Amino acid sequence: MIEISGFGVVLLFILGGVGFVMITLLVGKVLRPVRPNEEKQTTYESGEDPVRSAWGIFNVRFYVVALIFLLFETELVFLFPWATVFADEQMMQETDGLWGKFALTETFVFVGILFLGLVYVWANGMLDWAKPKPSASQFKSKIPDSAYDHINRN
Repeated sequence: MIEISGFGVVLLFILGGVGFVMITLLVGKVLRPVRPNEEKQTTYESGEDPVRSAWGIFNVRFYVVALIFLLFETELVFLFPWATVFADEQMMQETDGLWGKFALTETFVFVGILFLGLVYVWANGMLDWAKPKPSASQFKSKIPDSAYDHINRN
């Protein structure tokens, strides 16, 4: 009988996972219908003609707000373990409350640093949205203007 080390087991799981993904993708490629047409090849499949390229430039503020959101969401990942420390009464009794006091101090330091980061971001105006100036649409319709004459008469 062959003995497999812990690394061998991990390798088998990795190979099995990669094999499963590859087989699933291959079966999907063989079974799905392929019927390309002009409408499916456009940028959007919603039935609307794209107004401009999908590779447009976005305002950097979208990315800044997304990063700030991620920063404050990770706060929750660290606060849940600290909350479990306060819920464990046995640990609090064994350490005479020192572990809980340390965890509470650590929590306040962490939240304080995040609060200073929020104040810094707010003070530098990174949370202010610049209102864009309205501009006329550059969209050219394929429908002739004469088709709208009966609507415009009223």
